[in-house]
Amino acid sequence: MATCTCRIPLIATSSPESVAEEIERKFLVIGDAWRGLAAPAYLCQGYLSIDPQRTVRVRLADNDAWLTVKGSNHESTRLEFEYEIQKSDAREMLDVLCLRPLLEKRRSRIPHAGLIWEVDEFLAENAGLIVAEVELASADQHVELPEWAGKEVTGEARYYNSSLLKNPYSHWRESV
Repeated sequence: MATCTCRIPLIATSSPESVAEEIERKFLVIGDAWRGLAAPAYLCQGYLSIDPQRTVRVRLADNDAWLTVKGSNHESTRLEFEYEIQKSDAREMLDVLCLRPLLEKRRSRIPHAGLIWEVDEFLAENAGLIVAEVELASADQHVELPEWAGKEVTGEARYYNSSLLKNPYSHWRESV
């Protein structure tokens, strides 16, 4: 049982259903064949914490808003906990509490070979960067790559959204 100094006791559990785990792979996008396959949604997100062991993100997308806590990456896997929050709360956190710059992007959710690919076209300080992510059921799941999936960048820290705050794509010296 874990020790906690707060007044609420922690309950130890070994049930795999009690742990939220994100398994994803990330690729650079090549060409324009992906455009038009899905209507993009505008996303604005900011970070309350970018500690490598735990990030806390606020995201606003159309009429929805979320607070997300993510653990550190272990290859293509990490803990992830996501909670829907009030849109007004998200706006206030983005305006007042989040680190700068905020990340802005257009996201297209594109079905391919039984999976949903999320293509993020970054805007503002990260304009020109386009990445595709696919969430998997297991780390060894076979993935059929679409023609527009280029170099795999899973695990490359500079492509993490939280890293793009400290080192925006527009500041990169070498090409990718």
